[in-house]
Amino acid sequence: MEVLKLNLTGLARYRGREGHSSFILHRITGLGVLLFLIIHILDTATVYFYPALYEHAIEIYRSTPFIIGEIFLVFSVIFHGVNGLRIALLDLYFTDKWTIETQRKTAKWTMILSIVLWLPAAFWMGRNLLIHNFGW
Repeated sequence: MEVLKLNLTGLARYRGREGHSSFILHRITGLGVLLFLIIHILDTATVYFYPALYEHAIEIYRSTPFIIGEIFLVFSVIFHGVNGLRIALLDLYFTDKWTIETQRKTAKWTMILSIVLWLPAAFWMGRNLLIHNFGW
């Protein structure tokens, strides 16, 4: 238990720059995607066992907080994928370029690319939220 406490306090105290921020965001987005997948598998299983509960879950998922969460889920999937690709490329193919400066540049480009890929989806989902939930 002491090792876990030491690791968690070390994560909170370390004041790294882009690399540390990328590391923390990669972990958070991975956990968010995992949580979504667990919920998705459980609620999809109710289609067969309890169809009324599934319909109720779908109605809940159409609510405004869940749609906003879904918009952030799309960012999580995109960032986690792009950052994972960056890590894999640097680990497997460009090991000689594994420097602090390269990490800073690639972490910034990962965030920029993730946001650029996410913005059209966020716009479209936000537009649908405004139309269907608020009647605009």
